[in-house]
Amino acid sequence: MSLYDIDLTTLDGKPQKMDAYRGKTLLIVNVASECGYTPQYAGLQALHEKYKDKNFAVLGFPCDQFGHQEPGSGAQIAQFCERNYGVSFPMFAKTAVNGANAHPLYQQLKSGKGGADPIKWNFTKFLVGPDGTVQKRYSSGDKPETIGAEIAARLK
Repeated sequence: MSLYDIDLTTLDGKPQKMDAYRGKTLLIVNVASECGYTPQYAGLQALHEKYKDKNFAVLGFPCDQFGHQEPGSGAQIAQFCERNYGVSFPMFAKTAVNGANAHPLYQQLKSGKGGADPIKWNFTKFLVGPDGTVQKRYSSGDKPETIGAEIAARLK
């Protein structure tokens, strides 16, 4: 199975195929509204704005597996993200990233260069190349501002 064969659901409940992002460099992030790393939404939005015209996208996947830090509904998450951080990058339905119920996307991400280790916390980031392969995995503590130069170098 290719990354592009995976079915997703948007935050507002609409079906979406990963194939829509074929050929783009992606930063895929499990996010949460009540996490110490939540302010990273601002940096993620800044990366999205800066590079969206260079075939790049940030994709946000709310996750409630870590300390129940994403308790809201899709509508509540969308409102929070827009109101507090002006998020305009694609956001998807709540997603399990670890365990037996891990979403196929996260199973695929962890099978590549990102390594099979369980995701330790919210705001773990996977950099995916235009060919759909994982290029790098970043920890929660890796701020979007510090990885921007690395992303920019890959977009040239």
